[in-house]
Amino acid sequence: MERLSLANEDKTMSANLKYLSLGILVFQTTSLVLTMRYSRTLKEEGPRYLSSTAVVVAELLKIMACILLVYKDSKCSLRALNRILHDEILNKPMETLKLAIPSGIYTLQNNLLYVALSNLDAATYQVTYQLKILTTALFSVSMLSKKLGVYQWLSLVILMTGVAFVQWPSDSQELNSKELSAGSQFVGLMAVLTACFSSGFAGVYFEKILKETKQSVWIRNIQLGFFGSIFGLMGVYVYDGELVSKNGFFQGYNRLTWIVVVLQALGGLVIAAVIKYADNILKGFATSLSIILSTLISYFWLQDFVPTSVFFLGAILVITATFLYGYDPKPAGNPTKA
Repeated sequence: MERLSLANEDKTMSANLKYLSLGILVFQTTSLVLTMRYSRTLKEEGPRYLSSTAVVVAELLKIMACILLVYKDSKCSLRALNRILHDEILNKPMETLKLAIPSGIYTLQNNLLYVALSNLDAATYQVTYQLKILTTALFSVSMLSKKLGVYQWLSLVILMTGVAFVQWPSDSQELNSKELSAGSQFVGLMAVLTACFSSGFAGVYFEKILKETKQSVWIRNIQLGFFGSIFGLMGVYVYDGELVSKNGFFQGYNRLTWIVVVLQALGGLVIAAVIKYADNILKGFATSLSIILSTLISYFWLQDFVPTSVFFLGAILVITATFLYGYDPKPAGNPTKA
């Protein structure tokens, strides 16, 4: 009886962790997109905060959070924490260097998201960014020799169709485009598409590294954050060096900016938790819910988006594709290989 009750408690706890991690993912994804968009379009006196510095600060916060998690896993012993960091990072330089490539790509991606949300409304960005499912799938097939089932290939076709509908020009978009600077929507779209490709490649590369080694996800995230902060600082120096020397590193920072930075730092940790506790179907559900919330809030609160029937059709197709990609029928069909 005791074993049965313990087993039931473990099941309940794992289910609670699963839905908690997904709830946090929905909150983090939706709030990051909306607050980032709002922070980049808000008109205030004085200089606006630099997105390049925000990326660096987010990486540093992520490192601190991961160190705290490793400290917790090492039974809150500073000696054990020091030993783990020394053994797993300093004593394994080649393993650490492997993370330089995905880290550089993630840093580029994080900067591109600021560019995208400075030029696109939150709803259009959120739906279009789901093309990362397609790029991740293609890189998984080519780099990991992963086999995709019929449902997954079908979902990728539906996904591309849905995103095409979302990007279909409408009268309201033409009116909005007149208010924006020339070509800004094109810049936003190119930024999202580049971010999708970088996300797909970096994600698969990171997955390959995780499968080849026994280091924890938190150690790997510390390594990613270390290189990410270095690449980020290089970007600050190259693109915003003059502005930083003139107005300081934290110019334009306010409470909203810090919320954006914390949410961005939280992103990688939440995804790691979802990978650990949840499955693809529930992750797809969280993504779909985030798209719906972003669309509603973008329309009612930010008031920078006017939904059309074509957009809704595209969004429904993208949500359907997200669910279908994670669908795993019990009687396993014959997988097809690219």
